[in-house]
Amino acid sequence: MATGKPGALDLAGMQRAVRWYPPAYDIRVEAVPIPQIIDPDDAIVRVTLAGLCGSDLHIYRGHEDVDSDLTCGHEIVGEVVALGPSFHPQASGRPELYSTLRVGDKVVSPFTVSCGECHFCRIGFTCRCVHSCLFGIPTLPGGQAQFVRIPKAGGTLFSLSALQSPGTGLVNQDLSHLTESSLILLADILPTGVFAAMQALQHPKVAPMLTGKPYPFGGNVLAGTTPGQASAALQPEDRTLTIAVVGLGPVGICATISLLDILTSLESSQGLVYQVIAIDPLEARRKKMQAIYNVIDSAENGSGRFTVASIEDGKRLAADWTSGAGCNAVLEVVGNNSALTLAYEVVRPFGIISSVGVHQEPPLPFNGRDVYNKNVSFDFGRCPVRAMFPIAFDVLLKRQDVFGSVGTNSSLVEKVVPLDQAVEMYKLFDKGDCGKILFNPWI
Repeated sequence: MATGKPGALDLAGMQRAVRWYPPAYDIRVEAVPIPQIIDPDDAIVRVTLAGLCGSDLHIYRGHEDVDSDLTCGHEIVGEVVALGPSFHPQASGRPELYSTLRVGDKVVSPFTVSCGECHFCRIGFTCRCVHSCLFGIPTLPGGQAQFVRIPKAGGTLFSLSALQSPGTGLVNQDLSHLTESSLILLADILPTGVFAAMQALQHPKVAPMLTGKPYPFGGNVLAGTTPGQASAALQPEDRTLTIAVVGLGPVGICATISLLDILTSLESSQGLVYQVIAIDPLEARRKKMQAIYNVIDSAENGSGRFTVASIEDGKRLAADWTSGAGCNAVLEVVGNNSALTLAYEVVRPFGIISSVGVHQEPPLPFNGRDVYNKNVSFDFGRCPVRAMFPIAFDVLLKRQDVFGSVGTNSSLVEKVVPLDQAVEMYKLFDKGDCGKILFNPWI
């Protein structure tokens, strides 16, 4: 079995990995072969930290119609130990990493493969790359292991070793305070949180609150058009932006932190007035969110109104704060029908629901009449992590007070454990009895 530093590694040997077996709830830590270079665009990464994510629970619970065993995990930080022949200094006409990535570089891998070269990658929809594949499925072993193979590595990986190279905008920034436990958040949950917020704030139905122009004149297409004489001027209360976050697990916390960061910036630059209601049924999660907010608020938070609420209190506040209108936008980060139903209940007519939870087979809890009668817009789907990386990394840098520590009341990451504790950690996480868990495969 492989141990020690990369220089002493036998890449033809065996490794430890967290394995799932169908039909459900069967986690084992086993010895499996170390992955090898298969395609010229591959990289082999020695995993230094791997995350346990809420999305892992869908397979764990048997909800994904997977009928083959697999190596778990899709959140990966590590060090490159082998590269396919596509990687060399003279590589041209391809993503930059094909000419710059080196063995020994520290990297983060998004939870999906993206080539960086197809239409979807070029325009930023990287999660829908024509080569897209999720880590932690039967056909692509995941990262809760000592090593992982990264396909299309030149388009997929983030090279942390190259972050301060010219053109990144980080040349003069001190990155020494960034902790490895925080960097793994870039693999999935922090970009997903940013994505949830951006989907809502970039929606044309939110534009009147941001621009002061009535719909449809506040958007980009008609931004230079003058509203007709019949249009009444917006009143101050019209421009108050009210947003709810439904679900305060690790992704929900990342979404809330990202949302507050963006709203604070808009308050400073545009005078935006905002209010945020963060909702979760579990008291432990509400306490965690409040402790994190207290750290943020004492540092540099804006003057917008913020509260953490139970489901019933959240419904009441959504009505009370808006004179019965409801929230302009709702970020749904749970991925089940009860969360979507709550989002629909608290959103106002002509509102937007931004849903980044992984929904399963049951039909959505709306019919055509429901969505027609309220003029609600829905944005669903997977985060394009590779495209969201610059914004997420900026939030990570700002919020090391929350993301950089482990195990405190205001830390997002609750603990770092060996792979041997995977069975217990999956059980605890499944029950909601613990927060964000990271695996160190080398302890």
